Amino acid sequence: MATSRAVLGGFLLLLCLVETCYGTGVLFSTLPRTLVVTASPKQADVLKGGESKMTVTWQLNQTAGADTSSYKTITLKLCYAPMSQKDRGWRKTVDDLSKDKTCQFKIVTRPYNPANNTVQSYQYTVAKEVPTATYFVRAYALDSDDKQVAYGQTTDKNKTTNLFQIDSISGRHVSLDIASICFSAFSVVSLMGFFFMEKRKAKTAQRK
Repeated sequence: MATSRAVLGGFLLLLCLVETCYGTGVLFSTLPRTLVVTASPKQADVLKGGESKMTVTWQLNQTAGADTSSYKTITLKLCYAPMSQKDRGWRKTVDDLSKDKTCQFKIVTRPYNPANNTVQSYQYTVAKEVPTATYFVRAYALDSDDKQVAYGQTTDKNKTTNLFQIDSISGRHVSLDIASICFSAFSVVSLMGFFFMEKRKAKTAQRK
């Protein structure tokens, strides 16, 4: 019993040391919302993966009075809305951004220029691999270590406004489906022919 307790105590101590050495990721709840972000899709708009284009804009909120000295780059991402996260652990929102699965699809990364306070924009073609779901856009300001130091997003705090739908495409074509069916049929016929010939050879051998 004493040995088991000692082993358990040592394991817990090791976990504490790992946590102390490596810590956790940046907590989203600690980030200031200093970026103003917009996207061209309107509420409930439907975009097609691999086809539709959207324009995203971002700029610093001049009224926030933020210290931007640590801002090095701005990264924009597509993020899952809550209704597309329900019962999907692989899309789960976690306050620790190193574990967060909300924003999995990068739109673009641009250098941050503190001397340029004008609206920045980027036209994005929805990638084919983006799954069907409801989304919003979020921007992160990153420091020189690529750590998040601020953010902005197209939706409200509860992620209920300015949400849009993306419908993914399978990438399959009718011609490919027909070819697949023909190949499968040919394979079945060939296999039946093989067994028929083998059975016939066996009967011929028995007669001899």
